[in-house]
Amino acid sequence: MKSIGLATVIKTTGAVFALCAAIAANAASPSVSVSQRDGLPTVTMGGGNAMTGQFVFWAEDWKWAQMGTHVEIAAPFKYTISGADKLLNLGLSGRVSKTSDRRLTWDFDIDAATAMPNAIGGGFAFKFDLVNFREQFGEPELLPDNRGWSWGKPDGPRMEMRFDPPLASMFFERNQKNQVRGLIYDKGVPQGRRHYTATLALSGDISIVQTEAERFGAENDASWPANILDWATSPVDLSFLNAGERPAGKRGFLKAEGDKLVFADGTQARFWGTNVAAGSLFKTTHENVPVQARRLSQLGFNLVRLHHMDSDWVQPNVFGKKATDTQTLDEESLQSLDWWIKCLEDEGIYVWLDLHVGRRFKPGDHIDNFDEISKANKKGDVSADLHGYNYVNASMQKAMQHFDEAYLNHLNRFTGKRYKDDPGVVTVLITNENDLTNHYGNLLLPDKKAKQHDAIYMAAANAFAAKTGLSKNKVWQSWEPGPSKIFLNDLEHKFNVSMIDLLRSGGVKAPLVTTSSWGRNPVSSLPALTDGDIIDVHSYGQVGTLETNPVYSPNFVDWIAAAQVVDRPLSVSEWNLDHASIPDRDVVAMYVAGVADLQGWDSMLHFAYSQMPLNNSGKAQDWNAYNDPAFISTLPAAALLYRRHDAKEARTTYVYAPKADQMFSEVASATTSAALRTASLKGKLMIAMPAVSELPWLKPSRIPEDATVITDPQQSLIAANATEATSDTGELTRNWAQGTYKINTPRTQAAMGWIGGQKINLADVDIDVATKSATVAVQSLDNNPISSAGALMISLGARSNPVEEKYKTYFRSEPVVGHLTIRARPGLKLYSRDAASRTERELPAAYADGRYQISLPPDLGSYWLFMRQR
Repeated sequence: MKSIGLATVIKTTGAVFALCAAIAANAASPSVSVSQRDGLPTVTMGGGNAMTGQFVFWAEDWKWAQMGTHVEIAAPFKYTISGADKLLNLGLSGRVSKTSDRRLTWDFDIDAATAMPNAIGGGFAFKFDLVNFREQFGEPELLPDNRGWSWGKPDGPRMEMRFDPPLASMFFERNQKNQVRGLIYDKGVPQGRRHYTATLALSGDISIVQTEAERFGAENDASWPANILDWATSPVDLSFLNAGERPAGKRGFLKAEGDKLVFADGTQARFWGTNVAAGSLFKTTHENVPVQARRLSQLGFNLVRLHHMDSDWVQPNVFGKKATDTQTLDEESLQSLDWWIKCLEDEGIYVWLDLHVGRRFKPGDHIDNFDEISKANKKGDVSADLHGYNYVNASMQKAMQHFDEAYLNHLNRFTGKRYKDDPGVVTVLITNENDLTNHYGNLLLPDKKAKQHDAIYMAAANAFAAKTGLSKNKVWQSWEPGPSKIFLNDLEHKFNVSMIDLLRSGGVKAPLVTTSSWGRNPVSSLPALTDGDIIDVHSYGQVGTLETNPVYSPNFVDWIAAAQVVDRPLSVSEWNLDHASIPDRDVVAMYVAGVADLQGWDSMLHFAYSQMPLNNSGKAQDWNAYNDPAFISTLPAAALLYRRHDAKEARTTYVYAPKADQMFSEVASATTSAALRTASLKGKLMIAMPAVSELPWLKPSRIPEDATVITDPQQSLIAANATEATSDTGELTRNWAQGTYKINTPRTQAAMGWIGGQKINLADVDIDVATKSATVAVQSLDNNPISSAGALMISLGARSNPVEEKYKTYFRSEPVVGHLTIRARPGLKLYSRDAASRTERELPAAYADGRYQISLPPDLGSYWLFMRQR
């Protein structure tokens, strides 16, 4: 094993730099733009958000009062803002303009239609990322007389946000320097209008840049082709990938062996999946389920997670309509799930089952101390969320176990198998997004008004302190790193063991997942997850994923990489972007698949195929990819890349191996740790579990002998001034300065991101497109290299904008305009497939000197082309 420490400089595929001072000296230039979400300033550096602004308002008793805002581009660097807060009866209008190269100016009018004397008030919140950017900017300071704030250093980048007239109050939230609140209304909202002018003055090398919409192009999309995707059929047919798996389960039960997933017949498993959730499960018609199962197979999926089957907001759910408890399962709802499972398995698609997602206990569940955690909704129905509380409430655990037993012993009327006895069910999740170590531990504290739950928690904390010798005063403080994180892992472990033992004794054979690493969980949240057979991750990204400079900031894929544990398979049961309107959503599927190949990840599930009934009238909504051409444009190409393992697994393995005190006392995560952001660009990143005397159940990891061990998580594995990195296989290159990603393998060659105007030369494919941000992928369909393949698939992707009509939604899709040159065997013809008529048409493709010349005109009308012999 090789070791990388704080002051060590070694050579792997290039120079490795240890950095803090170098980072400060070679920092990327910061920039300011106007947020399209609310019109307030956002400061970015190296692709990460250094400062963000937000409107914040509260009604009586700190009830959140959402200020809904809309931002429009009036002209270059000129914007209008409108907003409304229905709870406080507030109206907002504003204008923003770039008044000089170093100044942005806001003019706000805020109108209170009625007086709200008991409201808390509100105004602005400005959040500063001091973890990653303190070195460059220092700490923010308040201006005198409630006039604003400043952030920066005299000899470096600096900004000053000033309000005129002064705000009612300006302060650091909870006396912490990472958030400033500036209140327009403090202690009540009087009737009438208030006008403010705000200026953001900049100095140093800070620049003002365009908004997201301006960068992508604010041109009229009326000329873009419409309806290029049919909701019921697939634009491609990759179902041949599932041919050997029909029906799913024929290879026997899945099991975890080391860091791989293997079927009973010895076949290694790799899953490219998606989520079918909520209304899709219970309101899709009986006739449409097999249609969609077939489409899922054609799109390249071989795993589907049945998600939100128990969530309270889903009606009906697995308990039926108007259920009085969560112990009785509804036969009609179960029949819907049975049919989905049957139809998926017939197409060679495996199934992931959740045991708990969004269930809320009801009075009929007879939960101990129910009253102190239950709430009534607008209809007066009383229920209680179980997240966090289940770890200390034995009656909740029994109720969960009762559900698990009933659910997994249910006999599928279409397959003739109980869920627990079906080898087509390859993963079972015990509880969704439910950890104590980073999220829900705080619910059990003395100040949260859940006295009985707190009493159990404190008793457990005191007992753990007495048993281990850790500080009694530190163990219970869940928000602090150190002893509390050890205790919280142990508390999770006790729950995990009881649930796992019951499931295994009840005959469940599928690999188990306890819960997931999600919502920016640090490395200290991983130990309890090792109780399961698989480490699972959820991660969501934002616009500009490829532009994030890993020296300074993580993107959502970095969070996945920082959760892979030595000797454990890794699944990602949820990956996506934060919302469906992100314009560059076409680029992420191929990027995720490429990194997953390099890292050797085992199971990748996009969230989500749909949460609504699957039919022709589906709206454009978050978490509904099935009718979205931007996402579907590249999901099949990503499936083909990943499932065939077209990109090689990394030759180099980096292992972050913290000592016990380091794991729990330092907050190591993709946000705080340069090593955890940069190692996965070059090689395979894994996290090793240490021996922890207070956690005798935690098995220390066996670090591979050829691994390079990272002991200092702050150490970057790339130079501070680097603009791109290439994997040690030479096949994957991300350039964050350009915002591009290239895949260059024998069977898949692709480029994505801000590729417009560049001439990209890959081994067999030359790409020259004018579309600013796009994806272009060329792939062999017969397992031969592109140069000798008898069939090729060309996938294109760009923006798709929804158009809402009275009874349905359709999309207009930005054409990818340009030219491709493909080196391939002679005799191939080029075809496109029309979504509406479901027919193919031949397109011209001149052939000379062993290369095809393919034009991509504005009126092509498709994102999918095929080359094959006539």
